[in-house]
Amino acid sequence: MEPSVSGGPRGPGRERWIDEAAGPVVRPYAMTRGRTRPRGEPLDLVTILVAIGRAPAEPGRLTREQRRILWLCRRPHTIADLASDLDLPFGVLRVLAGDLLDSGLVGIQRWTSPAAQTDQNLLRRVLDELRAL
Repeated sequence: MEPSVSGGPRGPGRERWIDEAAGPVVRPYAMTRGRTRPRGEPLDLVTILVAIGRAPAEPGRLTREQRRILWLCRRPHTIADLASDLDLPFGVLRVLAGDLLDSGLVGIQRWTSPAAQTDQNLLRRVLDELRAL
């Protein structure tokens, strides 16, 4: 028999799925049930999620990771920050967050850039002045 990663015996039916330094090993596809993309709206690195405050219809159906996402999203978080804080691959976090979004437990916080708030009259005056040159 070969020693396992954690030093114990390994053989048929005796594989250990833990690493002493890393803790339990769970494959990303197991967390997302084999999915690689969220079902709904595409989520990118800078998408800002915020918990809506609704209680889940069936709290037992949420994974541990989804409960952690909800807890962190009490304050707005980007997908990139959530992936980093939870030490999850971006693709996994995107799928889990997409499920929470679909169920109405989190929402996307939209922000407008200062350029979107620019006064149209100011732009027209600048354009007029440029044409006058």
